[in-house]
Amino acid sequence: MNTAGAPTTSAVVRTKPIMTMPQILLMNLGFFGIQYSFGMQQTAINPIYTFLGASHDQLPLLNLAGPVTGLLIQPIIGALSDRTWVEKGFFRGRRRPFFLIGAIGCAICLALFPFVWAVWMAVLLLWLLDASNNTAMEPYRAFIADRLPPAQLGKGFLAQSFFTGLGITLANLSLMFFQGVFGLGQSVGIPLWVYPAFLLGSVCSIATVLISVLSTPELEPTEKELAELRASKGGPGHFIAEIKDAIIDMPIEMRKLALVYLFQWYAMNIYWQYVSLSVSQSLYGTTDAHSEGYQLAVANTGVINGAYNIVTFCVAFGLVALARRLGAKWVHAIALWCATVGLVLFPQMPTLPLKVVAIVGLGIAWASIMGVPYIMIVRMVPSTRYGVYMGIVNMMIVIPMLIQTLTFGAIYKNLLGDNPNNAIMAAGILLGIAGLAMLWVKEPPIVRDIEPVGSGDETVTTKGA
Repeated sequence: MNTAGAPTTSAVVRTKPIMTMPQILLMNLGFFGIQYSFGMQQTAINPIYTFLGASHDQLPLLNLAGPVTGLLIQPIIGALSDRTWVEKGFFRGRRRPFFLIGAIGCAICLALFPFVWAVWMAVLLLWLLDASNNTAMEPYRAFIADRLPPAQLGKGFLAQSFFTGLGITLANLSLMFFQGVFGLGQSVGIPLWVYPAFLLGSVCSIATVLISVLSTPELEPTEKELAELRASKGGPGHFIAEIKDAIIDMPIEMRKLALVYLFQWYAMNIYWQYVSLSVSQSLYGTTDAHSEGYQLAVANTGVINGAYNIVTFCVAFGLVALARRLGAKWVHAIALWCATVGLVLFPQMPTLPLKVVAIVGLGIAWASIMGVPYIMIVRMVPSTRYGVYMGIVNMMIVIPMLIQTLTFGAIYKNLLGDNPNNAIMAAGILLGIAGLAMLWVKEPPIVRDIEPVGSGDETVTTKGA
């Protein structure tokens, strides 16, 4: 909202070409491979820890790699990609070098993961896998904002939600498929059916990113932008200073959104760590990692996680229309409350089909989590700083996850009675609190793609808010 006496700044309006829906989907196909990798992490990594002998209350700390690598890597990659333009060769582009390097790392780590024989090896590979995932994923958010005009940003981010659901669904269903092909396996160590699931993930990670980067060229910078990129300072110290400046300049509504992220991502981390144990206890009466019941529960968890991700990619584009009608903040709040109902009921469901019904609420919430807040965020920040602010958004994701990994082991053991069913219900309650916090956020209006002078051609004058 404009106010009298506000400072006047010059800006440019940049025109970006409209893309067809098939082009938007092809551009986002690489997100499928990245999310396939995340799907394997969500469902298969914690069972691997338990197959190798880790105790249940150790699981949060063993997952420390995700939040720490996200906290350290994503903001720096975001700021670095804002200032990068590789002019020649296969890595030509601004975001493309990071997609490719990250995807190659993901493919290597996923291929190696089933061959570990000790917990420390699995932990080390998870650190490398998370670093690679973060390198590829963070610039992808900025790539959408770079490439699409404002009117299509909603479709772009919801396309990412679609491929998030599809990638994680296939990753999860692959566990049951290969368990059916190879059988339950031995009573100690990593079962044989785990190997092909990870190898398939390795292929998907690199192949889909290659298709996206080869089919969707980045918008070339103008001569003025290119000169500014060449003249810009580099080095870790400069990027850290840029991140610090961006945090200081962060809009107040984005700060409010951080409270929502605190509760929703703490909750999601709980769910991913304990859902297999909850299914095992509630359906098979055991949490013994070497029992047949637990192996069946891991495969059933793949079906459950696959089901909620099927819901995710079915409802993702419908959320765009709802966000226009009801407002993005209301859509996100209602979606989170759907997850609350589903997760509180989930441990009480005595059969796999009923658990699949209960998890529908989480699928709706996950579609919103992966798309709707970004529709609001890109209206809050200048487009020349999309990369660094997307990195900061990911800090808002990983800091709650870091807090969860450091605190929830003691909570699980001392307050929740070492009971994975209680952990899942606690996650549902926290998602409900996140929905309430969302009502505090004031949704920004839809605006044209305005950037500071020097990043485009046509200059206009605006008044600051």
